[in-house]
Amino acid sequence: MKKVVFALAAIALTTSIISCKNNSPEVISEENPEQDITLNEAEDLALADVSTETTTGGNYLYVLAPSGLSLREYGNLQSDKLAKMPYGTKVKVINSEENPTMTVAGIKGGMDEVEFNQKKGYAFNGYLSKYFPPELNITVKGYASELNKFFPEVIYSEEKGGTASNPENTEIILLPDAEWHDAYFIAQRLFDFPKEFDFPNPKGKDSEIVADSKPKKDVWTSQLEISRKDDNLEKIEYNYSSKKFDTNVVIEKTEKGMKISRTETIK
Repeated sequence: MKKVVFALAAIALTTSIISCKNNSPEVISEENPEQDITLNEAEDLALADVSTETTTGGNYLYVLAPSGLSLREYGNLQSDKLAKMPYGTKVKVINSEENPTMTVAGIKGGMDEVEFNQKKGYAFNGYLSKYFPPELNITVKGYASELNKFFPEVIYSEEKGGTASNPENTEIILLPDAEWHDAYFIAQRLFDFPKEFDFPNPKGKDSEIVADSKPKKDVWTSQLEISRKDDNLEKIEYNYSSKKFDTNVVIEKTEKGMKISRTETIK
C-alpha cells in the first residue's frame, strides 16, 4: 500500500514540474539564451531569404537578434527550440505579449506566439521589431528611404559643417515608437561597429567605456561609451578614430522617438 502511495506521489510531482515548465508565466534572466553568439562568418549576419517568410495576411515583426532568434515550443525560455529564425526574418505574430514578463540581457519583453516557415511557436519579442533591419552596406539615406515606404513618420536629415580642410558630415535618422534595443541593433548594423559590443544593460555605472578588444589595423580608437542615470540608459555612443577620419555615432531617446546620428570628420 505504501509503495502505491509513493508511486502516485512521484507521478503527481513529475506532472507538476512538467506543467510549470511549459506554462511558466514569468522568467527573469540576465543571460542571453535566445542568441547563438558563437557565429563568426559574415554570412551569418545576412538577411533571411524571402522563402523563409510567411506571406499571408497578419501583423509582422522582424528579427533583430544579430545571430538569429529561437522559436520555442512554449512561452518560456526553458522549453524546447523548434527552429532558429535568422537575422532579418519577417515573422507573423499570432498573439502578442503586451506586458514585459522577463528580462533577457538587459532587454525587457515577453514571449509572442508567432509563425515562422509554416511552424508555430513562441519567441522573445525583445528581439522583434516593426522596423526591418538594414541590409549590408546600405547608406543611411537609402535605409531611411526604404523605411519611408512603410513608415512615413521616419525622418532623415543631413547637416554639413567643419572646415575646408576638415569637412564634417552628420546624418540623422529618427525612429518613432522604437525602443533602445531597436535603435542599438539597427545602428550597429547600419554603421558597422563591432559585433562583440552587446546591447548595453540599462543597469550599471553612470558612465562606462567598453574598448574594442580586436581593433582593425591603423585604428586609433574603437570604443562604446554608455551613459546611464538611475539604471536607465541616457545615451549610447560609438567612437571610431583612424588616420583618415573620426566617426561618432550617438543613440539617444527624444520626445519624437529614438534618434540615431552619425558624424564623420575627414582629417
